[in-house]
Amino acid sequence: QVHLVESGGGLVQAGGSLKLSCAASGRSTFGNYAMGWFRQAPGKEREFVAVIDWRASTRYYADSVKGRFTISRDNAKNMLYLQMNSLKFEDTAVYYCACAPRFGDIRTRAGEYDYWGQGTQVTVSS
Repeated sequence: QVHLVESGGGLVQAGGSLKLSCAASGRSTFGNYAMGWFRQAPGKEREFVAVIDWRASTRYYADSVKGRFTISRDNAKNMLYLQMNSLKFEDTAVYYCACAPRFGDIRTRAGEYDYWGQGTQVTVSS
């Protein structure tokens, strides 16, 4: 079992920045898993945002955030991060971190992730 808790969401003006954090607990092998960020806007399906492999050697982003968002992890601290720059109104959503213990490599489908946090709200004002 893996317990994930996101933090760092809030209200920001368009063009601003936020850094989301995700603290993982419950398993000592956090460093072996792919970790990802997803988001869900009101009335829309949950969508993939970014993923990082277990060694932090490979990162992959949705086209909509490429060049603006950066995913990172600190396996020693069991932490996952998402630095979000140049935020746009359309980035407004609840952001979720997720863990894919069945995989160590890049995964972009929500069904491949077994554990999810409760989400943190990001609101970008235009």
